Amino acid sequence: MLQRFYPDEYVDSAYGIDYEGLYQQGYRGIIYDVDNTLVPHGAPADSRSVALFRRLEGIGYQAMLLSNNKEPRVKSFHDAVGVPYIFKAGKPGTANYFKAMERMHTKPGNTLFVGDQLFTDIWGAKKAGIRTFLVKPIHPKEEIQIVLKRRLERVVLYFYRKSL
Repeated sequence: MLQRFYPDEYVDSAYGIDYEGLYQQGYRGIIYDVDNTLVPHGAPADSRSVALFRRLEGIGYQAMLLSNNKEPRVKSFHDAVGVPYIFKAGKPGTANYFKAMERMHTKPGNTLFVGDQLFTDIWGAKKAGIRTFLVKPIHPKEEIQIVLKRRLERVVLYFYRKSL
């Protein structure tokens, strides 16, 4: 039952993923969560995130930001990195994962998702048939509703690690 929340990959950071290798495997699109995946919660895009999206563009990827946050937050990140976005995405619902793939001209089989939360990011992407990368949150400071979810995530991750 908990397997529906298990990521395909659990990595330290979005910045350490082998994007070149994944491109060689046929992946062409990447959907990202923003807060605590690419930058600390509420932080502006930094030089590292800008460089990541330049690197991805150079490899040949299409990229999208998919966030449950409001437009001003997501647009400010978009303005710095130049990647299209969908705000108030309604994750873990799948509709906006499919909308993102449609805009990137990709399919579940050649799209990746990178996010920091099991019950929204990863579960939604898995329901949409997308390969998932769970990253460790960048910063411990989070809103109270996320702090509560993190406690439940620890239980799921315990069983995930035991299953490996």
